[in-house]
Order: sequence, then C-alpha cells, then structure tokens
Amino acid sequence: METKGVLHRRSLPDPEFDRLYDRIVLPREQKSRVVSQMLLEFTLRGKLDRGAVPLHGVILLTGPPGTGKTSFAKGAASKVAAVLGRSVEFIEAEPHALTSSALGKSQRAVRDFLHGAVAEAALKGPTIVLLDEVETMAASRTKLSLEANPVDVHRATDAVLAGLDRLAEDHPHLLFVATTNFEGAVDEAFLSRADLVEHIGRPNPEACREILIDTLHTLAEKWPPIESLLDGNGLRDVAALAEGLDGRQIRKAVLRALALDKEVALDPGRLSLEHLRQAFGGDRRSAPTVNGHSAGVPS
Repeated sequence: METKGVLHRRSLPDPEFDRLYDRIVLPREQKSRVVSQMLLEFTLRGKLDRGAVPLHGVILLTGPPGTGKTSFAKGAASKVAAVLGRSVEFIEAEPHALTSSALGKSQRAVRDFLHGAVAEAALKGPTIVLLDEVETMAASRTKLSLEANPVDVHRATDAVLAGLDRLAEDHPHLLFVATTNFEGAVDEAFLSRADLVEHIGRPNPEACREILIDTLHTLAEKWPPIESLLDGNGLRDVAALAEGLDGRQIRKAVLRALALDKEVALDPGRLSLEHLRQAFGGDRRSAPTVNGHSAGVPS
C-alpha cells in the first residue's frame, strides 16, 4: 500500500527520465549548473559543518507553466544518479494529498510524509524528492489566501520548514528538488533555505525552433514524409510564429496542425508547412481559456 503523499517512486538512473533530460530544450550551461549543484549537495553535505557551509539540500526551479520544470527535475535527478554511479531512490510527492481544508490535517500529512516515507527512504541510501507545486505545501505566511484556513496554512508551512531542517541534519544524502509556477506564493523562509533558485523561462527563438524540430522528428519516426518539412527555410518561418510560447504550447500547436484536416488526422504524413503556419498563426486565438485567461497546465 502506497504511503499517503507519494505520487510515485522509482530507482534511478531511469531510461524514461534520461529521455526527459535530453528532450528538454534549455541552455547547456543552465542544465549543467543545476546538475552540478545537485552533485555538490551529495559531495559536501555530511562532511562539513552546516553552520559554516549552510547547505539545506533544497533546489528550487521557478518559472511559468509549460516550461518543463518538472520534466527537467526528473531528468536531472536521473543524470545525477548516473554520474554518481549508484542507485538513487526517487520519490515524487503528491502535493494535493498533503493539503486539506480540515484544521490541522495538512500539518499532520506533511509531517507524516517527511518523517515517514522520505526519512525511511533516506535511511537506505541517496534519495531525491520532487516537491512539485511546492507553494501548496510551503505557502507564503505573509500572503495567506482568504480561501484557505490561515491557521492551517501557517502550521503546514511550519511543518515543512521544521521537517526540512531536521532531515537536512539527519540525512546528508537526501536532496529535495521543488518547483513552482508562482515564486511569490512560496514562503520566504523556504526560499531562504534553497541552495539554488533557478528560473526556467520561456524558450528563446532558437530554442523554439529546436522544440519544433524535436516534435516533428518524433512524428517522423512513425510517418517518414514529415521529415521533408525539416528542410529549407519554411520551418524557420514557422518557428518565428512560435516565439513567445512555452515548450508545451509549441508541441501542442503541432498536434493542432494535425487536426486541421481530416485527411491529415488519418495520415499524419500529409502534414504540410501550411498546416503548421495555420496552427501557430492562430495559436494565441485558439488556446483554451478560462475566465478570459490562457489555460496553462502546470509543468
């Protein structure tokens, strides 16, 4: 029976996570910086006085939805395990299972998760824990939501901070990688504990083109005629239309292009540059909306 608060767990390195790392289009130096920081955590912690070298074992990835924070966190974790040359336990938290409207339940759920599943895994060896949407667990106590019980939010955040401090002291081979779409909603004390805060922004023009090419390459593996779209300047024009979109939106726009014509939907190999131009040209107009705003899916 799976522990409450654990979405899933697996042993790293993992081929699926390795593919995520390769597929995420980010500046090479940014990828290297995050992986190096993760490796440094395992190298230094437990060997040096935390008072002099205050490593808390927390890395925070921030940025808008759809930029690949969660996928990058998983891929980087697998990369770290490969470099270390040993098995690393990976645990992904289920943030919404750790929050409750009932007074005191969030605090207990967070405490049980950290000192139960996480601590038990850390006793066995190197462990990396993904805290996705960390603002749901460590909400800013100076910006408490009127829709939540402010006392319980305060207590839950206190439980997270106390748990992180205790685990950092007891388990030097335990690392948390957290993500948030809303850095301003994360408690200031949590931010101060992060050893690295890395912003994952929307792709630049060249990255937009790389994401577009990667998506088309993947489709071309099953429908080879699509490969012909990668030649010439036409694709560069389509990529220019993608500027300002996040990676997820770019990939979804390609899928929308396949749905513009029933013949293409039945045989994706019929996809043309004109289909892509139409899909990207209308991307901002056709994106799903909620209350007048673009409906992004958290990364």
